[in-house]
Amino acid sequence: MQDVLSVFIVAITLLVVLFLDRSQHKGIKKVLEWIPAILFAYVVPALFTHIFQLDLSKVFLHGLSKQFIMPLAIIAVMSALSFRQLKAVGWKPIGVFVSGSAAVALLPILLLMIFNNLGEGFREEILEHEYWKGLVTIVGSWIGGSTSQLVLKELVECPEEIFLIILVMDNVLVNLWTILMFQFIKRSDQLNKKLGIPQQEIDFIPDEQMSGGKGMKPVLLTIGVCTLAVLLCSFFIDSFLLIILVLSFLGLALGNFFPKWDHAFVIKGGGYLIILIMAILGLKLDFSNFSIPAYVLIFSVIWLILHYAVMMLTAYLMKLDMAWVPISSMANVGGISTAPAVTKAYNEELMPHAILLAILSMVSGTYWGMLTIYLFGLFF
Repeated sequence: MQDVLSVFIVAITLLVVLFLDRSQHKGIKKVLEWIPAILFAYVVPALFTHIFQLDLSKVFLHGLSKQFIMPLAIIAVMSALSFRQLKAVGWKPIGVFVSGSAAVALLPILLLMIFNNLGEGFREEILEHEYWKGLVTIVGSWIGGSTSQLVLKELVECPEEIFLIILVMDNVLVNLWTILMFQFIKRSDQLNKKLGIPQQEIDFIPDEQMSGGKGMKPVLLTIGVCTLAVLLCSFFIDSFLLIILVLSFLGLALGNFFPKWDHAFVIKGGGYLIILIMAILGLKLDFSNFSIPAYVLIFSVIWLILHYAVMMLTAYLMKLDMAWVPISSMANVGGISTAPAVTKAYNEELMPHAILLAILSMVSGTYWGMLTIYLFGLFF
């Protein structure tokens, strides 16, 4: 029954998002200036579960999303990325992304040094009660995802009761941060003007190509190749990270060397798949279990804000479009599903870059966490 209900909720959510996205009503367009349509894919399922007191965190859609829908979205979106895109964007977005990762890994040490001089509360709560071990797992979660988080939990020997509290806080903070990033990326152009950063037009796929007109044969061929690739990878490869890496490289190869590839279709289709993934993620969204020590919560909120400030400063010094700051932040903190979703709210042609940064995050998260462990041992 819950599985059927979850499919119904996701279907309703998709219809709502598509209606809002295409609506020309002045009132709706005014609302969408503040709340992008894709954000409703995240919020609408949560409203259903909250109002009707439903627990849909274990329905089959979550497994389907991870095993099939997300890999399909990865190969679709990555196949829209051309080597010309990579050359045009350059190394600066990676520099902003790396500065964000470094901030996540290093700021806990610096903040604790500062707060240690302001009062005993932070030191007692975070060091003596071993919440620092939970903070290490957050480094893994924010940069590398759940796999890195679990690896670091074992490395640092984080107690189960602390890890449970950290998981709840991490979930709430990331959900709130995702909503904020949707807001920030929509205001990137305004921020660029205020800071004197030149406008950088991104248009890798001409509008006439985006409108279609090639017929159904390239579309069916593209769908068939993508689906077959995902099924083969799922059958032969066990590691989710390895599947994502293989499909990413395969997508790059198909998009650049396969002459019949329909680039306009994969960027549009990938966008719809991202909305679907967000709707399924929204089934898990739950703010009801928010019970966290105040010192740890304050510490983590300041940590997140400074992470963003470091990336803003880096982007400003590089004279880089400020849109890359929320994109890089979500690649760090949100990951492979939310980074392209936030990016789509600004420019869907940048979604492949968001995925590349999110993959870099998945690969590097454990190592940043190990650096944090070493620094905690060195200074405390």
